[in-house]
Amino acid sequence: MKLSNKVAVISGASRGIGRAIAKRYAREGAVVCMCARHVEQLRTISLEIMSGGGRSFFEQTDISDERQAEEFLTLCRDNFGAIDVLVNNAGILGPRVPFEHYSSQEWEKVLSVNLNGLFFMTKHALPLFREQGGSIINVSSSVGKIAKPNWGAYGVSKFATEGFTHALAEELRARNIRVNAVNPGPVATEMRHQAFPDEDQRTLKKPEDILDVFVHLASDDSKHVTGQTIDAQHFTKG
Repeated sequence: MKLSNKVAVISGASRGIGRAIAKRYAREGAVVCMCARHVEQLRTISLEIMSGGGRSFFEQTDISDERQAEEFLTLCRDNFGAIDVLVNNAGILGPRVPFEHYSSQEWEKVLSVNLNGLFFMTKHALPLFREQGGSIINVSSSVGKIAKPNWGAYGVSKFATEGFTHALAEELRARNIRVNAVNPGPVATEMRHQAFPDEDQRTLKKPEDILDVFVHLASDDSKHVTGQTIDAQHFTKG
């Protein structure tokens, strides 16, 4: 198992890609600490993990609230000690409309989760990493690399995620904490359906199909990889 005895923290773990990462990490031997706003879904995932012999912890958390993010991470530390992996996966889409029609309330809502939440989780996780280092994985998007119309605050937040990833990677090199971003590509999730309601999701990969890159970046196999953005759809092991 690639992640034996590692402690992995995953935001937005109640569904989609986050849920798939949590279950795969547990199968790879990690202790999984999960947060999301939907506590019943987290409870179901935790029970599935434990029934398979894995170890997990979950807490209902709105990561756009710094106090909640800090309290969740403190509970992870209190339960399992230092952490090895942080996956910043939580995010919301917001409306697909031109900027001139984008409401200020929606703008603030999306950025509060996708950007502020990313910062809050990272800020309060960093003191918990082991002295020998670890891995931070930020979930990005193709619209954070190439601008496309009508992606509003979501697209802007993913450009910010890319910049945050590369700046943080440089800051943390001396601490041996590597920081990378993953672009999942087209994956059959609820968020993808919101963005493309007319798309046939049967033609897309499932979240479980793109997890090798997340395991690789969390494992010691990637100990020299930092400051990179990796396309999950084209990732190959070795």
